[in-house]
This record gives sequence, C-alpha cells and structure tokens, in this order.
Amino acid sequence: MNPSHSTPVGDDRAVRVTRVSDTQWQAVEDGVVAGTGDASLRPDGRLFVSIDAWHGAAFDRIADAMLADLPQPLHTLVDEADHDEASAWGRLGFTPARREWGHLVPTDPRATGLGDVPCPDGVTILPAGSAEDGPLRALDRVVRDEVEATAGWRTMPAEILPRPAGDTVIDPSMYAVAQEGDRYVGLVRVTPRLRLPRIGLIAVRADRQRRGIGRALLAHALGALHEAGTAWVRAEVDESNAAATALLAGTGARREGGTLELVRR
Repeated sequence: MNPSHSTPVGDDRAVRVTRVSDTQWQAVEDGVVAGTGDASLRPDGRLFVSIDAWHGAAFDRIADAMLADLPQPLHTLVDEADHDEASAWGRLGFTPARREWGHLVPTDPRATGLGDVPCPDGVTILPAGSAEDGPLRALDRVVRDEVEATAGWRTMPAEILPRPAGDTVIDPSMYAVAQEGDRYVGLVRVTPRLRLPRIGLIAVRADRQRRGIGRALLAHALGALHEAGTAWVRAEVDESNAAATALLAGTGARREGGTLELVRR
C-alpha cells in the first residue's frame, strides 16, 4: 500500500488520500470518506480512471494520488453535458480523444420496422444463452482482432465491466449468435441494467458482412426484449462509426446525450 497523501482544505481540516487496493483510492476528511478513485484496465490495454468525490478539493487530492501512482496514458469518460467535470479533468492535462453518442432504441417491431426482417439464407439466430461456450469465445476473439486491425478497438464504446484478466466474454448468457453452417459468424450482447438494458456489442465476421446478418441480430435482440416487456434499450456508438449509426437510425432510435473519452498522455 502506498503512503497517504495529506493536504489541508479550508479552515484546519485535511483530506487524506490512501491507496486501499491496486485499483482503488480513498479520500477521508474529518474521519468521513469524502471520495473514491478507481482504475480499470480494458482488454485492449487502455487504463481508465474515475473519481467520485464530494467536493473539488477531494477530487483534486485523489487525482494527484492516482496520477502519481499510475502509468500513462490514462483515460476517463465524461458526460459531455457535465462541463464542470470535463474542466476538472482538463486542468489535469486530459484532452478529448473521441466521442460516442447515446441512443434510446425502441423494441416494438411496429416502431423499429424490424418485425419481418428475415435471416439471410443459411443463417440461424441462436437465442441468448444457447450458444456453445468455446465457439462463442472464438468468434468474440476473431471479431475483436478484425476490429483492431481496421478501425481499432479504441472506437468501440468504452464500457468497463468487471471480468477476469484476459477474458473478453463477460457472461455467455448475454449473447445471441448467428450461426452459418457449422460456425458462428455474428453476435449481439445485451447487458441487463437496473434502468434500461444496454446493447453492448453487435459484430459480424468481416467475410460475412453486408449480407443482413447484423440487422437480423438486432431484430432478434429487440424482439426478445419486447416480448419480455422492455419498451426501450440503450446503445452507444462512436461518432465515427457511420454503419452502426445508420443501423440504429433505421430503427427509429433517438439520440440521447453523448460521452467524451479524455486522455492524458
């Protein structure tokens, strides 16, 4: 454990920051927790940091401790409408790297127009939870490698979820897959959330794209959510991803806010 960082705040109070684990820092003021900082390593190697603090002084002290302890570059995510938080990170040398747009997507086939979308010839959609674990993980690895070799995984929505090191399939039960012959060629992941489920990933092998498989996967995922009583689902798309943006636009999705990824190099 690293030594505490102590800095006076106002009157004679002090904020003390301690690294309490490899990935978490804690600020204490007058015996009360005044904020926490967290670090999360993405499978693509990017290190993301976040801070939840009661006031600016605690934010600054936690940030100072994290920047002193962690290697760079460092990344963070900020609601683009939260100018105060963006400014706080900006004072620390973080600059915009990319933007992703949030979307609210209806699930009712009458709204999406996807009720009669057929699967391409020879393709079958396997519902969430029915894919074989080994082939699912192999497909996930293939599409990740293909994305990294083209647009780069940095352009994918930067969701940080707990997972074992090196494991990119969060929970196999969240994935529906497209099967063609004896291999999996596409997948969609829907992550349950307290407020709204989230479409975290739609991907099709490069050699099977532009055949309607992605559209069929989206139609299946939205249809399953609608049957389960869910009216809306969230999705995020990098602003540079024209194909994904067009796919969502065709469902009647409406844009709802955006997120900035900031980086300190």
